[in-house]
Amino acid sequence: MKYAEDIILKPIRTEKSSIEMANGKYTFEVAVSATKVEIKKAVEEIFGVKVKKVNTLNYDGKNKRVGVHQGKTKAWKKAVVEIDKNPSQEKYLTKGGKEAKVNKKYKTEIQEIDASFANN
Repeated sequence: MKYAEDIILKPIRTEKSSIEMANGKYTFEVAVSATKVEIKKAVEEIFGVKVKKVNTLNYDGKNKRVGVHQGKTKAWKKAVVEIDKNPSQEKYLTKGGKEAKVNKKYKTEIQEIDASFANN
């Protein structure tokens, strides 16, 4: 089992990602081996939000050269996570066919994004 802190490595702060934050889309660098389901669970656990959709992008390492030395940069994975800005209360049916509600409160935005990764 992976821990949420091992899956979500750090937030990606660019001009485009800052604009998308207003629409409820947050960008993170994630572990290369992480799946969309693992990323969704990790974001919900760390930030207490409800995730609607996860898009991932894999980046291969580039060949770099400094003088006579050649090398390759590391491969990495980016995830764009869309959160539910208007989360509704979750409902399910019990054994008797009665409807029950989950009393879990979700946040509508991630405010502590920088504070969560300050010690990394």
